[in-house]
Amino acid sequence: MSQTFYKKGFLALAVSAALGVSAFAQADIKFGVAGPMTGANASFGEQYMRGAQAAADEINAKGGVNGEKIVLVKGDDACEPKQAVAVANRMVDQDKVAGVVGHFCSSSTIPASEVYSDAGVIAITPGSTNPAVTERGLSAMFRMCGRDDQQGIVAGDYIVDVLKGKKVAVLHDKDTYGQGLADATKAQLTKRGVTPVLYEGLTRGEKDFSAVVTKIRAAGADIVYFGGLHPEAGPLVRQLREQGLKDVKFMSDDGIVTDELVTTAGGPQYVDGVYMTFGADPRMLPESKAVVEQFRKSGYEPEGYTLYAYASVQTLAAGFTGAKSTKGEDAAKWLKANAVKTVMGEKTWDAKGDLKVSDYVVYQWDKDGKYHQLEKQK
Repeated sequence: MSQTFYKKGFLALAVSAALGVSAFAQADIKFGVAGPMTGANASFGEQYMRGAQAAADEINAKGGVNGEKIVLVKGDDACEPKQAVAVANRMVDQDKVAGVVGHFCSSSTIPASEVYSDAGVIAITPGSTNPAVTERGLSAMFRMCGRDDQQGIVAGDYIVDVLKGKKVAVLHDKDTYGQGLADATKAQLTKRGVTPVLYEGLTRGEKDFSAVVTKIRAAGADIVYFGGLHPEAGPLVRQLREQGLKDVKFMSDDGIVTDELVTTAGGPQYVDGVYMTFGADPRMLPESKAVVEQFRKSGYEPEGYTLYAYASVQTLAAGFTGAKSTKGEDAAKWLKANAVKTVMGEKTWDAKGDLKVSDYVVYQWDKDGKYHQLEKQK
């Protein structure tokens, strides 16, 4: 050890002692929060940030994680895979995050998670449902949501059993998430004896769906299922209604769980009656009551993925606290062996990082532009 280093170390100890501060006080622990903070899907990024920040504030008020305060680092991937990788590299190399809540679009989560895995950083996604997220053998990749192959079964069964669909048009946005979910739903429909009369891809960012509406009309579809997000779902359902297909039922997925669907559709009159699949509403759980009330007092309704992000931060904190470590691999091992009490109830994960219990149900939008969970069919 050089004399210069020794003198500097001694001086630091002396200053710390004089200030009454431990020389070995721990630094903050950083959690990245990654998703679409800008762009067409920014409403989901806002849900992530609001939920994550509220959880971090609560945990910090109770002493933090192993004595360290949680500091959140925002990462905007705009649901673009290349940008997601850049965000991941920055969080690992520059921000030195210990864990990540993210991403949102599966097409972003999949490549970004490779970066986290190589760096030994644990990640948990509140909203990426494509099976490939947890099927690649990454030991520290988790979900707070279900999978497309689970969600697609619920959607397909509901279309057959409840909506009595005979001629179903299946559409998707050509993205990893949207097409994956459309394919899962199509597979379940086929299994139940309903072969889709139309299977068509849209382009994300498109606004004019006249051509596909014409195909839907020609196919005589009584139900349209769309795998994708609200920026395309809104204009699509509006154009169906405006072009005379008012009696055709419209169903989508957890990519439209935001009030922005009403905006992109052009008003609540166009989303009235729209069905969608999503996890059972966490706002209705007794575990979330106090947190939901706090959000509402602040003037914010914790819709969509807000509580999913909240629970994800709770999960990361529990993993690091339980493992008594800041290493992602240690936290991951602990989480796969222990249950975690969250704002969404008690959660457990399997060896892949998937939830052991998935709770997809069906919702319906009303004339006021609000969505409500429907009773489970027996």
